[in-house]
Amino acid sequence: MLEGKKIILGITGSIAAYKAAYLTRALIKKGAEVQIVMTPSGKEFITPVTLSALTGKPVVSEFFTANDGTWHSHVELGLWADAMLVAPATASTIGKMANGIADNMLITTYLSAKCPVFVAPAMDLDMFAHPSTQHNLERLRSYGNHIIEPATGELASHLEGKGRMEEPDRIVACLENFFSRRQSLAGRKIVITAGPTYEKIDPVRFIGNYSSGKMGFALAADCAARGAEVVLVAGPVSLSTPPSVRRIDVESAAQMYDAATREFSDADAALCCAAVADYAPAAYSEQKLKRTGENLVLTLSPNKDIAAELGRMKRAGQCVAGFALETEHETVNAQEKMQHKNLDFIVLNSLREQGAGFRIDTNKVTIFEQNGNKTEYPMKSKREVAADIVDVLSEYIAPVKK
Repeated sequence: MLEGKKIILGITGSIAAYKAAYLTRALIKKGAEVQIVMTPSGKEFITPVTLSALTGKPVVSEFFTANDGTWHSHVELGLWADAMLVAPATASTIGKMANGIADNMLITTYLSAKCPVFVAPAMDLDMFAHPSTQHNLERLRSYGNHIIEPATGELASHLEGKGRMEEPDRIVACLENFFSRRQSLAGRKIVITAGPTYEKIDPVRFIGNYSSGKMGFALAADCAARGAEVVLVAGPVSLSTPPSVRRIDVESAAQMYDAATREFSDADAALCCAAVADYAPAAYSEQKLKRTGENLVLTLSPNKDIAAELGRMKRAGQCVAGFALETEHETVNAQEKMQHKNLDFIVLNSLREQGAGFRIDTNKVTIFEQNGNKTEYPMKSKREVAADIVDVLSEYIAPVKK
């Protein structure tokens, strides 16, 4: 999967830099074209001559060549690459990447890169575990970077712990896996609902919920990254549209129903992730309701069930998945919902789980499938949860063969 891929390999000032030679060779053996970009301190651990001999290209470290003034364009490098890999990535470089401190060629190249970025940390165990390092890594994840977790073992300090850079063969496997998954949904159209719905009471009040839309937007980003045509039907949220995703903004459950059913007619799959209001006020007041001192009674009418309607519409070859957020009898309620709505699988998460639910960046889910499969996942970031869900979806809809 790396044949013909253009890869920037960023090397920083870590004792693990010696592994960069093995990593470079492994990438080239897989058919990749490699351009090395080093920090000045990286050259203290491995020479540019060694790396240039392996790649057949001059190593880039400074913004220009001192003797003739040749300019090295970080912008051109960022546009050239299919992937950027920083290995080893020190705590210093990770901090600079996370905070945009563009004081060397590697960081300016990173900031200019239009391609996926992979980061393989390498440092002592206490440095890796420090809250500032973990905060910076989490920030890099939030930017869409891929963190290749370090291994546990003996470190340069002779201590044992987590912090040594992952082995070159495993890093190469991570890149291969990424590129193989990237087109796993090519030619498929997927409709995703996300966020809350607002059901108006009067011009200034509504019935809503706490959904941030983060889970649905993470699903949209992952599906698009795998080559799918993604239509994201989004309730009122403050999130940026993922790249290559067509977004339809709606407010009410009725508007979301209309958009989702319309788009699903020629789609291959639907992921019903939105927290849709089950009920809406039976009557809307054109004027703001005034305080009277008396009890106010709202009559609510049921909204149409979007997931159930898509399950009813589903043709052979189409897939519909739903989500269940439960506070009690989670497994029974989720499985009943899956059966009742004719879903292929359902994703269950519980408000009783610390770190799962609304307005946070992590989730812990269990996936139930119609075929009886049940898969429980540990607590993960919503980006990682999205990848797990889309892995399951991919089993139902293969890419279109040209």
